[in-house]
Amino acid sequence: MAQCVQSVQELIPDSFVPCVAALCSDEAERITRLNYLSFAELLKPFSRLTSEVHMRDPNNQLHIIKNLKIAVSNIVTQPPQPGAIRKLLNDVVSGTQPPEGLVANVITAGDYDLNISATTPWFESYRETFLQSMPASDHEFLNHYLACMLVASSSETEPLEQFSKLSQEQHRIQHNSDYSCPKWFIPNTLKYYVLLHDVSAGDEQRAESIYEEMKQKFGTQGCYLLKINSRTPNRASDEQIPDPWSQYLQKNSIQNQETYEDGPCAITSNKNSDSNLLSLDGLDNEVKDGLPNNFRTHPLQLDQSHESSNSIDGPDHVKSASLHEAKKANTGIIHGVCLTLTDHDRIRQFIQEFTFRGLLPHIEKTIRQLNDQLISRKGLSRSLFSATKKWFSGGKVPEKSINELKNTSGLLYPPEAPELQIRKMADLCFLVQHYDLAYSCYHTAKKDFLNDQAMLYAAGALEMAAVSSFLQPGAPRPYPAHYMDTAVQTYRDICKNMILAERCVLLSAEILKSQSKYSEAAALLIRLTSEDSDLRSALLLEQAAHCFINMKSPMVRKYAFHMILAGHRFSKAGQKKHALRCYCQAMQVYKGKGWSLAEDHINFTIGRQSYTLRQLDNAVSAFKHILINESKQSAAQQGAFLREYLYVYKNVSQLSPDGLLPQLPLPYISSSATRVFFGHDRRPADGEKQAATHVSLDQEYDSESSQQWRELEEHVVAVVNKGIIPSSFHPTQYCLNSYSDNSRFPLAVVEEPITVEVAFRNPLKVPLLLTDLSLLWKFQPKDVSGKDNEEMKELVTREPEMIGTEVISEFLINSEESKVARLKLFPHHIGELHILGVVYNLGTIQGSMAVDGIGALPGCHTGKHSLSMSVRGRQDLEIQGPRLNNTKEEKTSITYGPDRRLDPIITEEMPLLEVFFIHFPTGLLCGEIRKAYVEFVNVSKCPLTGLKVVSKRPEFFTFGGNTAVLTPLSPSASENCSAYKTVVTDSTSVCTALTSSASSVDFGLGVGSQPEVIPVPLPDTILLPGASVQLPMWLRGPDEEGVHEINFLFYYESVKKQPKIRHRILRHTAVICTSRSLNARAMVCRSNSLEDEDSRGDNMLVFVDVENTNTSEAGVKEFHIIQVSSSSKHWKLQKSVNLSENKDAKLASREKGKFCFKAIRCKESEGTTQTSEKYTFADIVFGNEQIVSSASPCADFFYRSLSSELKRPQTQVSTEKHLIEDAVRLIEKCSEVDLNIVVLWKAYVVEDSKQLILEGQHHVILHTVGKEAFSYPQKQEPPEMELLKFFRPENTTVSSRPSVEQLSNLIKTNLHYPESFNHPFHQKSLCLVPVTLLLSNCSKADVDVIVDLRHKTTSPEALEVHGSFTWLGQTQYKLQLKSQETHSLQLKACFVRTGVYNLGTPRVFAKLSNQVTVFETSQQNSMPALIIINNV
Repeated sequence: MAQCVQSVQELIPDSFVPCVAALCSDEAERITRLNYLSFAELLKPFSRLTSEVHMRDPNNQLHIIKNLKIAVSNIVTQPPQPGAIRKLLNDVVSGTQPPEGLVANVITAGDYDLNISATTPWFESYRETFLQSMPASDHEFLNHYLACMLVASSSETEPLEQFSKLSQEQHRIQHNSDYSCPKWFIPNTLKYYVLLHDVSAGDEQRAESIYEEMKQKFGTQGCYLLKINSRTPNRASDEQIPDPWSQYLQKNSIQNQETYEDGPCAITSNKNSDSNLLSLDGLDNEVKDGLPNNFRTHPLQLDQSHESSNSIDGPDHVKSASLHEAKKANTGIIHGVCLTLTDHDRIRQFIQEFTFRGLLPHIEKTIRQLNDQLISRKGLSRSLFSATKKWFSGGKVPEKSINELKNTSGLLYPPEAPELQIRKMADLCFLVQHYDLAYSCYHTAKKDFLNDQAMLYAAGALEMAAVSSFLQPGAPRPYPAHYMDTAVQTYRDICKNMILAERCVLLSAEILKSQSKYSEAAALLIRLTSEDSDLRSALLLEQAAHCFINMKSPMVRKYAFHMILAGHRFSKAGQKKHALRCYCQAMQVYKGKGWSLAEDHINFTIGRQSYTLRQLDNAVSAFKHILINESKQSAAQQGAFLREYLYVYKNVSQLSPDGLLPQLPLPYISSSATRVFFGHDRRPADGEKQAATHVSLDQEYDSESSQQWRELEEHVVAVVNKGIIPSSFHPTQYCLNSYSDNSRFPLAVVEEPITVEVAFRNPLKVPLLLTDLSLLWKFQPKDVSGKDNEEMKELVTREPEMIGTEVISEFLINSEESKVARLKLFPHHIGELHILGVVYNLGTIQGSMAVDGIGALPGCHTGKHSLSMSVRGRQDLEIQGPRLNNTKEEKTSITYGPDRRLDPIITEEMPLLEVFFIHFPTGLLCGEIRKAYVEFVNVSKCPLTGLKVVSKRPEFFTFGGNTAVLTPLSPSASENCSAYKTVVTDSTSVCTALTSSASSVDFGLGVGSQPEVIPVPLPDTILLPGASVQLPMWLRGPDEEGVHEINFLFYYESVKKQPKIRHRILRHTAVICTSRSLNARAMVCRSNSLEDEDSRGDNMLVFVDVENTNTSEAGVKEFHIIQVSSSSKHWKLQKSVNLSENKDAKLASREKGKFCFKAIRCKESEGTTQTSEKYTFADIVFGNEQIVSSASPCADFFYRSLSSELKRPQTQVSTEKHLIEDAVRLIEKCSEVDLNIVVLWKAYVVEDSKQLILEGQHHVILHTVGKEAFSYPQKQEPPEMELLKFFRPENTTVSSRPSVEQLSNLIKTNLHYPESFNHPFHQKSLCLVPVTLLLSNCSKADVDVIVDLRHKTTSPEALEVHGSFTWLGQTQYKLQLKSQETHSLQLKACFVRTGVYNLGTPRVFAKLSNQVTVFETSQQNSMPALIIINNV
């Protein structure tokens, strides 16, 4: 139980006090009414004695009574109605609320920190009122009247006669059987005569003389002169006198609302009106039936009109009104206006005198008399006592069986029954705090009642015996809780008297609490909760909850559960405020512990109760919690919650229509997922026209591609700024999201829309409908100079001339759906824009689900969805920036950087480029050349210049070089033209080369140039506003099959330089799917032939293999190799040495063609100097049309493939190149050849019964003699796994020696001999054949050569090949060859029999003249030199 103001030792004596009746004459009542008080109320604040009182017990021992209080009340002959008592209790509870600003106790229990009100004043008020309003009953005497005050006024004509009338009246009421109420303790009631004297109006001498007469007639101990009203009401305002009555009157007398509206003057002047005024104790001033007062009406009497319609537990608005009215009526009334402080002392003195001289002696005498009666009976034996009971108890009910008795309330004793005398004595002792004697009497009575099976009497005796036992000083025995349990059970189950059972529980629980037996107290309180009274059940459940929380180890969840039960019962009892308080206190326990359904129930109830109490903000908050937590409720329940929320919210918003828009909880907005896009939406494809993809909100963020775009932009900016990226450069960001760098204010261009994508999520299982959805913003305009304007325009949503705002009329989010809304703003002025959030009407679709008592609002919305109800509100977009982690301070603390994606700066106009691709293919063959057109359009009002395009794949496209012939410009005119520049050739000419030359500078690939950055050849380099230009663009399918994403970045600037935006970009990603076409591979070998003496031995053979790898997927029937061209600074193809007569080289699917060409070194005049960028192109044509390979686009793609090849990491490039000596470098150059082969082809495709001709080219770049090169990139074989080595390798110095392979190419050897030789072996046994060995130095250094003719190999296989022949003459030659010198040695071979012999046995060793090491050349291993020896 909660803490109480009074301890249990103070509470019980105050609850059971001696009762005194008051009977006043009309005149006496009128005098007291001047103070807005009845006589009984006048005495109330002074009814507690200020000093100790002494009396003697039956044993003549002195007994001290402390803090004795008496209860004086007017006589009422009508018993109070139970309904009226319930109403009074209900009003008392609703009128006592927690004080404002009360600091609650914080109780920590486990994980819980609970703010709990330590006291429950409403419960204490209820308990006090309940105990005071208990109806008197026959089985106990605690609240029976012990005495009666007879009050008359000194201003009456015959006061003594009035006293005798009053005395007769009291006697009639007590002894007439017509009056069952009130109850009197003993027949001989003490009468105390009080003469009331109005000091301000009466004659004091007359009063004194009357008082003297009274003393003579009634004795000095039995009468008193009370002087009051020492001042007139007119002087009431002069001096402020305390009002001690208000606290008693408001608490106990609800009828105040009907009293004294007209003030005291009305009472004195108009007697008729008095009859309409109820006194505070319900006494009417009109005399009826000869009575001085109307005793028919109890102060708790209900109006008949109310009784039928209003039960206590009915609707709460009727009940709360009564208390409200009572307070309103009482606010202007000051009680005791005619009383001075002296009068207060006189009243206090009067009570003292009455108690000392009248009441206590009377009680003492009565106890003595009762004790004497009992002692006189104690001598009789028990059996005789029982036997004679019949005579004493004349009107006793007939004997019944025990079972029957247990099921009824037991016997009814007559008033003079001896058992009742014991009970009377016990009650009297209890009232004067003589608990020892009281306990022994209750104990005796209990036994007698139990023997008689008088269960009601026995329960009463048990109850008071337990209380007396507890209150005994010194506590001689433990508190008999089982007495109380038995009493409660008897009252409740046998006697069916819940009021007495409740009193029992209230007392016992308080006693158990004082002994810290909280568990037992809680069980007792819970036991008495029942359906017959919601208010009682609510209060007891709340106290049980407090018991659980006050235990040694607090039971928090039990506390919360019982608070919920209490709240529910309070709600049923109409106590809305208390219900709300209970639910709120329980919420502390359930909140955030995962008990979502319990939380929802509590929040829903809190919301409803708050709404009923017009606490609309609390109601909105509670309903909001139900909606925003991840609810596990069913869809129907969630729909009901949402509609309740909207209904309450609508009421709130109607109260303050002009205020700021409130924050709405639904739908959820993921602020960090907000994306901002600057610019126009992409145009859809129009026929053959396809707009550049650029950036759009439909593209997913990809960090890799984002990095690629950034690198491309950096690359082009660096080129434009002569290789340096300016410090002020920041990559252009058209779309800002959570991955982009949002630390700077983004720049937006005036007149270009800003799109904000807001990510909504509906957590509910019911759809949400947002209407009139738009962005909320504030804007600070700036003039052209960039200065702020004077006035700050905020929330200028009504000023579309500054910023235009797009409104989405309907936006439906289905149940548990995540959906994005794209909202646009159109800036028309430069300045600073701040996007604050979104504003919308939140509603739900009208479904078939029942709305909990809330109907749809008619005509609130017309749209494609039927809206049930909606409220207008906003949600702010607050984006937290990234966590900072750079400095030490940032690492040790949690700080976040800014995120400014919603705060763009609107800048001046900039040019805006749109790019369209016409006839742009989506599929190509590998190496296929296709011509497309690009259209550049300036859609802004500013001219643009400096247009460039940058791509990581420059080999994919070209705009043509300076030599490009202007082929038809319009796309339609070029449909059937070849993409190449062609020249008709003479068909009779042999397959010899047609040469031409071109410089790489013409194709934008000069020394130090950046092949990735390509200037777009705009006419006059400027594109005016609204102008458009179409340019041809050649494309070449990448060499690898598959899907290729090729990024183009178009860069352009404004003619007028802007300080904030220096350039703009446009992105395009082309997706090309390539399918297989041809694979070309080539190898270059040194030619052994010496027929072309002019070339000084610098002949090369180029072998080209071309394979058709196409799988006919693209409908390609066959490929025609129409031309093979070479391009090199030093070499050129001379002629084709294919023996085939078939000039037209066709390749069907999976066929392979072999070509062999002779290559010779260019003449100096052709090649000019080494540093020149001029390349010699040689074309060998297989058809009758030559493609000029040195012109666009053939040369463009050749140069681009060359530059991309050079960019590839070379596997054999040694980083220590500088360490190699010049001579060694010369050796390396021997085996190098920079010959590039271009294979041009046509393919015939049947598509839609039309034959198309596709063209293309493949490039093979030959670097090294004898090494095969490919037109397609080779897959790298993964290196074999090596075992781990657990030692540190020694630093081996990089050898500066050339490789064996390179050295073997130093010397070219050639054997000249007859293919067959006839010799008559029968004439001459030895056959001598002359052989010429030709040695050619391929390097530009002097070389020492050793030729060794001895056979080295001795293996049987080698012998078979070589046969047995020998070289005659010198077996070893040493000679030196100058740079590129050729030397011939004349040798003789000797054969002894016929056969086929391999003459390639001479071993040639070479070394540079200035080197030591000798290397063997590998020339003889290349091919055998076979000779046939015949016999003739």
